Amino acid sequence: MKLFSRSAVLFAAFLIASCEGPAETEFSGNEVTENETSGNNKTKSTQEAAAEQDAHGFWKSPNETYISTEWAVNDDDLKVWEVPKLEKAFIDTAPAERNDGIVVGELGVDGGDKDMLVKLAEEIADGQHGNIDSLLIAHKGQLLFESYYSNGRLNLTHPQASATKTYTGLALGRAMQLGYLTMEDLDKPVISFLDDLDPTKFVEGAQKVTLHHALTMRTGIRISNEQREEFHNNPDQVEGQKLVQAIFEQSAPITEESQSTFAYGNYGTPLVMQVVDAVVPGTAEEFVKNDLLSKLDITTYRWLSEFGLPAAGWKSSFTSRDMMKFGLLAANKGKWNDEQLIPEAYITKATSKILSTGDDDIYGGGKDVSDEGYGYYWWSADLNADDKTYRAPNAQGGGGQFIILIDELDLVIVSTAGMRDPISLQLAAERILPAFVQ
Repeated sequence: MKLFSRSAVLFAAFLIASCEGPAETEFSGNEVTENETSGNNKTKSTQEAAAEQDAHGFWKSPNETYISTEWAVNDDDLKVWEVPKLEKAFIDTAPAERNDGIVVGELGVDGGDKDMLVKLAEEIADGQHGNIDSLLIAHKGQLLFESYYSNGRLNLTHPQASATKTYTGLALGRAMQLGYLTMEDLDKPVISFLDDLDPTKFVEGAQKVTLHHALTMRTGIRISNEQREEFHNNPDQVEGQKLVQAIFEQSAPITEESQSTFAYGNYGTPLVMQVVDAVVPGTAEEFVKNDLLSKLDITTYRWLSEFGLPAAGWKSSFTSRDMMKFGLLAANKGKWNDEQLIPEAYITKATSKILSTGDDDIYGGGKDVSDEGYGYYWWSADLNADDKTYRAPNAQGGGGQFIILIDELDLVIVSTAGMRDPISLQLAAERILPAFVQ
């Protein structure tokens, strides 16, 4: 059972996040290479490039050589659907080394059936599979395939919508790795980590809400729509731990029965971010930036605030390559460049099927996708390919943002899109997995 239709909630989050504006970074570099994909390798001075930035209106990534898939510009008011669509898709079966921490390889040489995946890419470019903006595939830790379509660009951040929840969960895991929390703390009440609360005003059962409940969408919190609107219309009254106070004062009593219900988007994520903020040195925003994202060499992103902290369930924006980093981090059991950033035990738990969602209408699914489950802000499902079933933990965001892990094949698939009913999991099962099955 879900609190709202997930498809509607996810797509609404994507539309709202898309209006928030782009990542704020500074242009740097001496040259811009234009139309590299068409073979015209003219170079331009920084001044000429800056003039074209103003003319074309994209948000940008620093320290890049810009090509036709990566126009760099200054426009903080640009919305994702205002990016001019690519006239020609960018399809790369031997992705470039960009000194961003991602190891690259060549499709067909280091794995995968090149013809099968290029055919799929051409179909996407023709609009046969909806409004997909990017598709990236890594195999055995190497990025082998990178493609951009429609509004997608290599160096443009893409609204993540609810995939942000997954990143919030990774931030919690990072706090564990650094010793600020333990796996045992997952079963402790959320309020036990927070000092600026008055428990005497809480509804019955508030102490029953643990981190485990918050991470699995089973807080049991029940807030009326009117009260939710009140929270959002008066953000100064629910900033920081005042939000937690208000939630546990205004909720209906929290019972064993209410906590047995999978209620998607029911204040679990802000509770987790509140705990991160409470246990780490400094602020949650500083911690996410310095102790998680910087470790992955993620510098071009946008993560807006909500209730005085980084928005825990939406309002982030990352490039597709940086989404791939999150995927590779999880696929490698929390390790990045030989450093354990997140405990393996936490990643294993987070990506496992802790509960069944009871949803037959799987977001991004189709005829070859079944048995949906949920872990710690990671979904999972069975993908059926060539008469075999593969379990696929995945991060999901409204509009079609996916990070899909196929452990058995050592695959990480990233896709971004802008459509209400994406088919990313079905495409993975039907068209991508067969290209890597030996």
